[in-house]
Amino acid sequence: MSFQNKLADATKKNNSLLCIGLDPQVEKIPLGLSVLDFNKAVIDATADLVCAYKPNLAFYEALGEQGYRILKETIKAIPQDIPVIADAKRGDIGNTAKAYARAIFEELGADAVTVNPYLGHDSLKPFIDYKDRAVFILCRTSNPGSEDFQALEFGDKQKHLFEIIAEKASEWNIFNNIGLVVGATYPQEIKLIRRMNPKMPLLIPGVGAQGGDVKAVVASGIDASGGGIIINSSRQILYASSGKDFTQAARKAAQILRDEINLYRR
Repeated sequence: MSFQNKLADATKKNNSLLCIGLDPQVEKIPLGLSVLDFNKAVIDATADLVCAYKPNLAFYEALGEQGYRILKETIKAIPQDIPVIADAKRGDIGNTAKAYARAIFEELGADAVTVNPYLGHDSLKPFIDYKDRAVFILCRTSNPGSEDFQALEFGDKQKHLFEIIAEKASEWNIFNNIGLVVGATYPQEIKLIRRMNPKMPLLIPGVGAQGGDVKAVVASGIDASGGGIIINSSRQILYASSGKDFTQAARKAAQILRDEINLYRR
């Protein structure tokens, strides 16, 4: 099943545009619990509330040799009908890009990946060529430092770099498997990007701990069908409690956020 179909089915079944970022920080996990068991517990507690899960590969790579095994087992623990977005932010040339794509889509079995467009189309093509998977291109990220490059203006029409990326993404979207990463902290940019790409899915991190406003995000990013956005939250849900009740707290936090998103959808 393609990413698009899997996402649509999960969104409908769980009435959800919420994605949970599985970004384990060992020092925040309840004492005596392994990273894998923590991840599995969160997945079990929230699987009926989400449209996707998004493990950030950095948190697993930081665990050394065991990290890759934990990542693979975490992905296996996610129900087959819920898409997995590998937050890898890959971007490299030629054979290296092919190897990254093969590792993420074939070895890990992820349904989608985040990529960096800085090296241009040929660095992304190996990912895009997996027609049944999805490629989310970094466009307007939520961090303050995004101003350094993404807000720069170019050409006679003074287009921002993030606008040029959004335009290029539309050109490259020959298989309808490209999306954009747009930070929740920039709702006006979300609105502009949605206007430029009416049907393209937007992966939106930055609500919760980073301060993005849910109402503004939904109003700015929702498409004509009432979807088209994947709103990611990590810390706000994973670490809602540091005690033995962490699964109940994670579920409650996820349900509150999902319902808030749905309130503004209507």
